[in-house]
Amino acid sequence: MSAADPILQSHLPHTPWAEPAMRRLPGIQPLEMADWLVIDDAHAGQMAARDRLIATRPAEVHALTEGARAAAGELLDTVLALLAGRGDFAVARDAVTRPDGVRVPLDRAAPLLTLGRLVQEDFCLLQPGEGGLPVLSGAILCFPASWMLAEKLGRPLGPIHAPVPQYDAALAARVERLFAGLRPGRALWRANAHYYTDPALFQPRPESAPRAKVKGPAPFLRSERQVLVRLPVTGAVVFSIHTWVVAFDSLTDSQRAALDAHPIGYDPARPTPGG
Repeated sequence: MSAADPILQSHLPHTPWAEPAMRRLPGIQPLEMADWLVIDDAHAGQMAARDRLIATRPAEVHALTEGARAAAGELLDTVLALLAGRGDFAVARDAVTRPDGVRVPLDRAAPLLTLGRLVQEDFCLLQPGEGGLPVLSGAILCFPASWMLAEKLGRPLGPIHAPVPQYDAALAARVERLFAGLRPGRALWRANAHYYTDPALFQPRPESAPRAKVKGPAPFLRSERQVLVRLPVTGAVVFSIHTWVVAFDSLTDSQRAALDAHPIGYDPARPTPGG
């Protein structure tokens, strides 16, 4: 997972800078639940990295408040039900065998840590806090893109986005309405894209030392496919992140042409935790 041996996808399947609907913040689109979890050509490398991080740095990649335990268990059950309907996972009562052949024991006492070893997605749980605003109540975050879980846990959306320049009152109100209107069984998604000089997947960074803006072109492009799902029983909102890191040279001609027309920079208004 070092820059010397990066874990890269061969291509970027979405182009958020080229889609008018995705360029308009927050750029949310509907998504079928069956299309929520993605397996791509970096699966084996990313899963090996996740296994290592969970084994060696669990306190940095995992957090769960007591009030979020029921939601975390419901999320694990939801993901297991989706995986059971696929042909690339073998789901048994006590373990899941991933597409890379690794058998993962199902530890229901540690639902988020278990989830972190099952799929490439990171997962954040948001539940109503003081005043009813969504608060980050738990997460498995193996691939942070320049933010730290420990700084965000227990904070509502506004303070979570405090360092983000254009997360203003108007956009905050739109995002809060979006969360309030989210219904079980109807997922929403968006994607971002940033230039990176370092392709490492695990890049925690405190608010006091924000990542320097990279205008590009740079050697790598990092993109998150971010999905919002409301769990039907606990009502918690799940924010999942599937991370692509691709070499700039792997972009298609049309993707590069779109970059010329719509240059990307720092994503100023993520509708979800992080920066």
